[in-house]
Amino acid sequence: MCNLYTSTTAQIAMRQLFTGLSDRAGNLGPDTFYPDQIAPIIRHDGAGLELVKARWGMPSPAFALKTQRDPGVTNVRNLSSPHWRRWLVPAHRCLVPVTAFAEPIKGGNKWFQAADPDRPMFFAGIETRGWRSLRKVKDGETEDDLFAFLTCPPNSVVEPFHPKAMPVILTEPDEWQTWLHAPFEEARALQRPLEDAKLIGI
Repeated sequence: MCNLYTSTTAQIAMRQLFTGLSDRAGNLGPDTFYPDQIAPIIRHDGAGLELVKARWGMPSPAFALKTQRDPGVTNVRNLSSPHWRRWLVPAHRCLVPVTAFAEPIKGGNKWFQAADPDRPMFFAGIETRGWRSLRKVKDGETEDDLFAFLTCPPNSVVEPFHPKAMPVILTEPDEWQTWLHAPFEEARALQRPLEDAKLIGI
């Protein structure tokens, strides 16, 4: 499952993609992200959309916790689960900027990126704010804004390296708007593999 990705999209480019986007992320540079790290997302802010930083890993279902520590869930597949349904309304949907993502393979990682290097890509994500939990014992309980992104069956580009799943990737403006604003009955249709021709392995 994808637990490593990069984002090199400039902040000014994201402001151009989303009219009226409020940039509250501070300085962002090209970076690589692992689970539980802070990364940029685009989310609702009440009046429109905002670019902010959040922690990668949504709250885990109670049945999955063996101790008080919750390392977070990075990838979400089962949208019928009551645990996830509360965050599938538009107010909790977000976009996660991504340039390339990795799937683990024996001896390392296999990376994937857009076939067109100029095409912006986003993971279809969900987010929640001000969540109190014990992420790391040494830090004690913290209050965080959290996010994760959806997965789906792999396309034929990813399948040879990860036969079970790949991230849900959105590359078209109408897809971004649908995920952010449409009723869930419509938005859930986006939980499908990216077309083979739009993705390459590197």
